[in-house]
Amino acid sequence: MNVSEYMTKLGQQARDASRHLANCETAQKNSALVAMAQAIDESREQLKQANQLDLDAGEAKGLTPAMLDRLALTDARIDSMIEGLKQVAGLADPVGGITEMEYRPSGIQIGKMRVPLGVIGIIYESRPNVTIEAASLCLKSGNAVILRGGSEAIHSNTALALCIRTGLDAAMLPATSVQVVEITDREAVHQLITMPEFVDVIVPRGGKSLIERISADAKVPVIKHLDGNCHVYIDIDADLDKAYPIAVNAKTRRYGVCNAMETLLVHVDKAQECLPILARLFSEKGVELRGCELTQDLIDCNAATEEDWFLEYIAPVLAIKVVESFDAAVAHINQYGSHHTDSIVTENYTSARKFLRAVDSSSVMINTSTAFADGFEYGLGAEIGISTDKLHARGPVGLIGLTSQKYVVFGDGHIRES
Repeated sequence: MNVSEYMTKLGQQARDASRHLANCETAQKNSALVAMAQAIDESREQLKQANQLDLDAGEAKGLTPAMLDRLALTDARIDSMIEGLKQVAGLADPVGGITEMEYRPSGIQIGKMRVPLGVIGIIYESRPNVTIEAASLCLKSGNAVILRGGSEAIHSNTALALCIRTGLDAAMLPATSVQVVEITDREAVHQLITMPEFVDVIVPRGGKSLIERISADAKVPVIKHLDGNCHVYIDIDADLDKAYPIAVNAKTRRYGVCNAMETLLVHVDKAQECLPILARLFSEKGVELRGCELTQDLIDCNAATEEDWFLEYIAPVLAIKVVESFDAAVAHINQYGSHHTDSIVTENYTSARKFLRAVDSSSVMINTSTAFADGFEYGLGAEIGISTDKLHARGPVGLIGLTSQKYVVFGDGHIRES
């Protein structure tokens, strides 16, 4: 069977499964999720052995430390996957919920019902935990899903697919509700994103070049974000005892994630006091600093270029810019940022509220680390990805973001007279 035939078969099976899942009871979906969690817990050693094959191959291919970190399945990440499955099982099922009911002058009653999107195709790189996050959210929201992970995680994803299958079988759901593409040929991606007859939405998760290519070539709607150029702005009215740990956590908690801070903005009246301390803290973490001219006058760092303000480093590198005002900070974020996540550190209530309104990003924060921009932390149980688009979902995409709505109309023999 060639790639086209293989992907067409997956698409047909997913479409059939989606029709079953759309009418599936919540208890049955939850049962499958809990059974998946148990299967993962019981398969820890097999999962880590499979993951080690991927890590060894990745190291041999020269993957960066950040990429290897994304690829690794530690006990803590396995625990997180298990907890995520249980949390999704505990979330309210959006499917079938009816809202905005109102009577019209004609006597009919009109509302909106939540319905699944249908079949979702997810394309992602490195992080095998995405396999479980995506499967859980798609299943709970009544969608069938086709998962195409990167070739660098093929052993890990194949092992996780067995755990997913165990959960589906235990709940007597179609095995084709969640399908993991088992071939690494890149043609499989092209086929997946050009099958609108079988696939309703594509969600790409990975590097900017991957997402740009998929967005350009797809014949299916795409929920996406291109990169995570996140900012923390230390305002003139910032409490520096809060600012230091926020900035360090936002950058150094993990480098290979899209919610890591890539540019630090500091009000000119705070720069002389806080930048030397921050430089020392970042130096202790091994972070390379690149700064504007004013930053270079205050600390030892490399010169930042125009390109640096646009970059998502995904590495221990940080750009720093001293700004003249609150408005200059907002203008910088809106010009150079990726509309992902941006945070202000300030004790000024008016400035904080103005920042929320003025910054055009999918998550805007006050006095906290950008690391919280995550579906798990937002109470979504997990996320399918973080959308920086404005349609049809924005920010971390959880269960609600994986549904649509249809109008429902109630009558009692009503007919339209004119």
